[in-house]
Amino acid sequence: MIAEVPNVMLPRLFQISRAVKETHDTFTFELKPLDGGEFTFKPGQFNMVYLFGVGEIPVSISGDPLKKTSIIHTIRAVGSVTKAMRKLKKGDILGIRGPYGTDWPVLRASGHDVAIVAGGIGLAPLRPVIYHVLAHREKYGKVILLYGSRTPQDILFMKELEKWRARLDAEVAVTVDRASGAWRGNVGVVTTLISKAHFDPARTIAMVCGPEIMMRFTVQEFITRGVLKDKIYMSMERNMKCAVGFCGHCQWGSVFICKDGPVFRYDTIHDLLMQREI
Repeated sequence: MIAEVPNVMLPRLFQISRAVKETHDTFTFELKPLDGGEFTFKPGQFNMVYLFGVGEIPVSISGDPLKKTSIIHTIRAVGSVTKAMRKLKKGDILGIRGPYGTDWPVLRASGHDVAIVAGGIGLAPLRPVIYHVLAHREKYGKVILLYGSRTPQDILFMKELEKWRARLDAEVAVTVDRASGAWRGNVGVVTTLISKAHFDPARTIAMVCGPEIMMRFTVQEFITRGVLKDKIYMSMERNMKCAVGFCGHCQWGSVFICKDGPVFRYDTIHDLLMQREI
């Protein structure tokens, strides 16, 4: 008997088991499959999340890759679909296609120092890397997490950041562009933290996610410190529709973000980043 091959274009039904308001415009859903099966993914991959009667959007997976009975998505409400999703509650149903795309180099990073730099919502796609590295801490050298947010009120996963910062085997620094209220931490763009971080450039794998302009400057800071271009990885974002390279919406030069990315090694896309209007 020939096993049935799943249709990559057909959503699998998931139920919201937990809904969390992260910030004024960002929320997290924990989702469990209605069929009772498992869901596996690699850090950095994404799903197409479908709200019936409204639309479908690509969203990076922000949960722990070791947990296979549910998936977690952290979403910023910026468009019609995400704003409609923000109104959902526990028990509501979403369609999921995926996982898709390339993953962060957690295996290649074994034996290296790991430098993770996130800006804004970019912490969500990198959170699975943090879970993985801390769960296999003995396989890695120094672990550095540098996170930048617009304001203290926009900081994601505050309780987890505090827990990670309390560890003796990880270096965690958070900065905000604009301080307010009782904030007593770093103020300034996240790139200002790189020169202060303690890692060996010759044995460092860097992973970067955030607004594209922030990633460009972050990469240059790493290169200035001596990190090799082929050891720097970025997660790129474009308008994805099909997620399998058919529709062409996410074509970027000769590559498709959905299937050749979203995670790219910097030296392979350097020329594309230097060109305008692509």
